[in-house]
Amino acid sequence: MIKRSFIGLAKTWMEYDALDITQPEPKKIPTSKKATLLLGRSYDHKDSILFNIGDKVKTGQKLSYSEDSDAYVISTVTGTISSISSFIGDYGKSYTAISIDVDENEETDDQFKAPAGDPTLETAINYLTGAPGNPSFEIFSDPEKSINAIIVCGVDSDLLMTTNQYAARADSNAIEIGVRILKKITGVDNIIIAVPQALTIDAAGSGAEIMTVDSEYPSTLPLLMVQNILGQVVPAGKSCEDMGVCFFSAEAVASIGKAFDDGRIPVTKTMTFVNKNGEKTLVTARIGTPISEIFKAFDVTLHEKDRVIVGGPMTGSSVYTEDYPVQADTDAVIVQDRDDVALVSDYPCINCGECIRICPANVPINMLVRFLEAGQYEEAAEQYDLYSCIECGLCSFVCVSKMPIFHYIKLAKYELGRISTVEETNA
Repeated sequence: MIKRSFIGLAKTWMEYDALDITQPEPKKIPTSKKATLLLGRSYDHKDSILFNIGDKVKTGQKLSYSEDSDAYVISTVTGTISSISSFIGDYGKSYTAISIDVDENEETDDQFKAPAGDPTLETAINYLTGAPGNPSFEIFSDPEKSINAIIVCGVDSDLLMTTNQYAARADSNAIEIGVRILKKITGVDNIIIAVPQALTIDAAGSGAEIMTVDSEYPSTLPLLMVQNILGQVVPAGKSCEDMGVCFFSAEAVASIGKAFDDGRIPVTKTMTFVNKNGEKTLVTARIGTPISEIFKAFDVTLHEKDRVIVGGPMTGSSVYTEDYPVQADTDAVIVQDRDDVALVSDYPCINCGECIRICPANVPINMLVRFLEAGQYEEAAEQYDLYSCIECGLCSFVCVSKMPIFHYIKLAKYELGRISTVEETNA
């Protein structure tokens, strides 16, 4: 919900969507005939990978890239591998795309069942990375990081979504188990569950300390939660992990609880689907399901110049094919009619100050964007607080000139990251 003040200098503010107290069960998307899994490592035909085209796979089977690599993906369906190819995501991130022709008769792999009986960090790293909610455990085995607090997000990071709120309410028992297991395998006792005020009762049995989060966007972004919940300010250029804090979504913690309790790795993702008319519906689908199956279930027809967004409207990414698969961290899929798509332009900044007034990090965006437009990324970082940006997207939303400021910022950080990697490699 967007709210504007009658006072000209007051900020525009937006509120997160609240989960309907009468929220029905999510609509189940049928298993598709083909699933595509994205393995977090680029594919090279010369590599000696541990699976091949024509191999039969079972639901829950671990597909490892090679004996020398920790990269793996869990098969979410039973079937036959039909293709293995490279896939390039946002900002050049490389994956190996594994396409599987799905069999009608499902078989479940039981390789996780034995280690599930004695939860350890090693087991979680080896089997549950990439489970629904995309839990990440590697930070706990990094000797340079010392995590002393875990924040479980029973809130959603962007507008229109109610995915993690639903998990906090519907999967409270699994979250309780997940919190207990996280304490055991990580050694971190300080676990906090962040929820809206309306979900405090649902979170009461989680075994974690309950903290409520404000309904005004972008209060649920990690950097702001560290500040508002723990009273710590993350310095520019530092991460939450550098401050000893890591985040898990409520769905991720529920996945951990379900996996170790049932002895089976969860493969179904919950997400919010937003139709062209703005109607929001919670749905569930197997990870790897093409988003075209969601459109088919809701009789959505895409036309030229319609926009498909994976993620929320403020921070999500556009995708350009209906074959794009549901992933472990896909919390929303939005379809915009071409007539409703907000336009961007190369019109120059008019120095109106709207972006400065709304920026929660007080970044001088009107100056920053001038350097970013010119590709002067290092100067932008040194002089105008590029790394203080929390990437909420509010600057782009209010920009009178319709400049894609948020994307300029993300591109600058990406390019500087590439430069830093090259320098470290050549050092």
